[in-house]
Amino acid sequence: MSAVQACHRPWLSSLVLKILESTKLNKNQLNDLLLRSPINNKEIYRSCSKIIASVQKKGIEALCYYTKKFDGFEAKSEKDFIAQDIEFQEAEQSLAKNVKSAFNLAAKNIAHFHRFQKKQLKNKKCKVMGSQLGYRYLPIEKAGIYAPGGLASYPSSVLMGLIPAKIAGVEERILITPPSKQGKINPAVLYCAKIAGASSVLKIGGAQGIAASAYGIIAPKVNIIVGPGNSYVTASKMLLSSQGILAVDLPAGPSEVLIIADESARPDFVAADMLSQAEHGADSCAVLLCLSKKFAQEVSKEISCGIKNRKKRSNLKQSSIKKHSFALVFEEWNALYDFANEYGAEHLELCLKNPKKALPRIKSAGSIFMGHYAPVALGDYCSGSNHILPTGGSARFYSGLGIDSFLKRITYQFPSKKSLNRVQKAIAIMSEQEGLEEEHGHSIKIRFSDRKR
Repeated sequence: MSAVQACHRPWLSSLVLKILESTKLNKNQLNDLLLRSPINNKEIYRSCSKIIASVQKKGIEALCYYTKKFDGFEAKSEKDFIAQDIEFQEAEQSLAKNVKSAFNLAAKNIAHFHRFQKKQLKNKKCKVMGSQLGYRYLPIEKAGIYAPGGLASYPSSVLMGLIPAKIAGVEERILITPPSKQGKINPAVLYCAKIAGASSVLKIGGAQGIAASAYGIIAPKVNIIVGPGNSYVTASKMLLSSQGILAVDLPAGPSEVLIIADESARPDFVAADMLSQAEHGADSCAVLLCLSKKFAQEVSKEISCGIKNRKKRSNLKQSSIKKHSFALVFEEWNALYDFANEYGAEHLELCLKNPKKALPRIKSAGSIFMGHYAPVALGDYCSGSNHILPTGGSARFYSGLGIDSFLKRITYQFPSKKSLNRVQKAIAIMSEQEGLEEEHGHSIKIRFSDRKR
């Protein structure tokens, strides 16, 4: 019996996806569904704090120690942590032509979309009560782009981080990525670093890699670090950001997708998209929102069939689907959209007959995929939009990586004596109200006094 035949014989597949009905859940239960896997702050943050302090104090010595401990690579000197020209050449030679062509196409599309973003961010000025006010966008001078390594290596993330940084005008663009036990970097990662414009590639991962870049142990000290990573990478970024040492893009966690589907959606398409998130990791989330319990059951059967017939990463997929994923069936669309907006998914698919009509109803999402031919994998690799996105509900207040992530907006004002005089009285009242009239107020008054220089 073929896999396709098995998928359409429901008695051969057990339901693995939890199917819940919104009307049978109370408010607390619905709120519980919004929660994702948190970082274990106590253990992970303590460990990262120790590593960061050690790297700051001991420099190369600490980097050698932690790289040996966590990656198995025994570095001897500073040079061992920097990818050399010969490594880039060997990487390019080792890759098949079709592989290079695929990443070249992705790079072209990513550059196109992010150049479009840059055109929208223009310096502006206006007049307010006679004063000239305005703002200017300036690139951050030095940026670190983290790309995971080890068990999972993502060359596409290299493109997503480096290309917008280069287009934004960042002068130093440093890729940070863990080495293998032999001190090597995935050839595709090095190739993507080259075509995307990396200034240098640091062969250091985890908390020690983040710390090395923050303190400028090997390459120039960076002002911002972006890119996905594990819990230790995220915790290290947040710790250093909280100390004012560098800026970060967004808090990153397990990958997730939320799919809104109507009667026009195909269960096999939806199941495939849920499993594509599940294969990221055991703690990834895949959520389906719909109005039909029958449809949710059909999707669950397709998921069971997919896990059974596509064996790779099956343990991860099963864990993700059984422990962190669910289908939630609503009776009407308003409640469904309210839940979707509160969930604030990293990826949100509108598997609807008319997704354009639904688009204005979405208030929280990292990136939206519209229609039946917009799987998340399209944005992950080749559409041109960025796949470094907020997770864990933070799409309610964070945006995904873009040109503006690498820009500083600086405001300015250029008043005349006449325009300053027009607000003098208001400033005097406000400064007195706040108890600051002696100096704040005086700094205005002195400009209109009769005192000669």
